[in-house]
Amino acid sequence: MYSLSDVILMAIALVLVVEGIGPMLFANKWQRFLVQVSQQPVNQLRSAGGVLVTIGVVSLVYLI
Repeated sequence: MYSLSDVILMAIALVLVVEGIGPMLFANKWQRFLVQVSQQPVNQLRSAGGVLVTIGVVSLVYLI
């Protein structure tokens, strides 16, 4: 059985793998995407981040 710290480290490693796929395979498109995101209003970025955090927390509650 895995300890909680092992599971957290595996989750972080999986996030790094998933997050690295975009820039590795589609570097030009990824760069254009980052430019577009950086030009969005701050409130819109905060709202999007809040939605993602909420989805993540609700998912964790149902998975645990």
